[in-house]
Amino acid sequence: MEFDTRLIHGYPVFDEHTGASSIPKYQASTFMQKDLDEVGEYRYTRFGNPTITALEKGIAAIENGGKFGFAFASGMAAISAVLLNFKAGDHLVLCENIYGGTFQLVTQVMRDFEISATFVDETDPAAWEAAIQPNTRAFYLETPSNPLLSITDIKTVAAIAKRHGLATIIDNTFMTPDLQSPLLLGADVVIHSATKFINGHSDVVAGLVITSDAAWAAKLRQKQAVLGGILGPEDAWLVMRGMKTLGLRMKKICTSAQKIAEFLQKSAEVKEVYYPGLPAHPGFAVHQKQAKSGGAVLSFRLQDGPAVKEFCRALRLPILAVSLGGVESILSFPMTMSHACVPPKDRLRQGVTEDLLRLSVGIEDADDLLSDLSQALKKIGGNNE
Repeated sequence: MEFDTRLIHGYPVFDEHTGASSIPKYQASTFMQKDLDEVGEYRYTRFGNPTITALEKGIAAIENGGKFGFAFASGMAAISAVLLNFKAGDHLVLCENIYGGTFQLVTQVMRDFEISATFVDETDPAAWEAAIQPNTRAFYLETPSNPLLSITDIKTVAAIAKRHGLATIIDNTFMTPDLQSPLLLGADVVIHSATKFINGHSDVVAGLVITSDAAWAAKLRQKQAVLGGILGPEDAWLVMRGMKTLGLRMKKICTSAQKIAEFLQKSAEVKEVYYPGLPAHPGFAVHQKQAKSGGAVLSFRLQDGPAVKEFCRALRLPILAVSLGGVESILSFPMTMSHACVPPKDRLRQGVTEDLLRLSVGIEDADDLLSDLSQALKKIGGNNE
């Protein structure tokens, strides 16, 4: 089945018992057992629930190459469940440009567990190999990265990891299973913040992990139950509802994002645009090999902090908010939002400064978004004359 068909027919979307057109919300904490000696499939929702199981089968079905799916209460719960499989004395190599929450987990929480980390220029495969130590256990990728949309060559870096007996973990939130297939490119574990495009309606906080490796699956199932970060049935149902239209939404918003990136690139008020769908992007050629489009997220720099503030005040359509991936366009200020937990010196090193904005494009008409961006840019441009 093709991707859009799998979104509707590739997993238990329909209730086999009643024929209902959507899986019921099994809003139960515990399940009645028939007998002391006859334990049913479900006992307690922290260990499993039919609604959650349906979502887990769904994400495994739509993530190309996936066999096992796991649902968590947030993207960070998913990331934590993966990274806390490592033990004291282990070493990880991660991309330098990375989501703030992941950076905080690795540099603060995991440090207390004596798990060390090295951050490298993710665009340089040689830097990944050079960072390997005798105790290195995994590579952690995020491509395109948040918020500067830098690109890592997944296939090349995963091959380096395999040569050295390391796992490859990738956060694929920006691309979704529709646009990029890391498992087919050599990754062992894929993570999504389902809060974003997979749910797509800014009304759920959720995380998903997918693997085709049975050993990883066993460890993830254990962490899900023991750490207790499982997604609730109501939110699992909402994610499945949103997931059905993922393909349609991504086609619309990626087309709009490309137009907006091209428009901003030509604007005199914009210093720089970060979008891997632009030929001028340094990772364009690599991204074209491993993804179907430039995606729905782009970042750009204005002249300075005051220009950013005035631009945000002038916009009418995108909402100014944390997060991304909703049906509405969302404008974020990474310095005080996605990367607020990153120390200032590390933010500066990553290029997250007061002139930087990130735009997650929604399903609004592209011409309306372009008109709104244009009028806001003219206002800051007029003040610079």
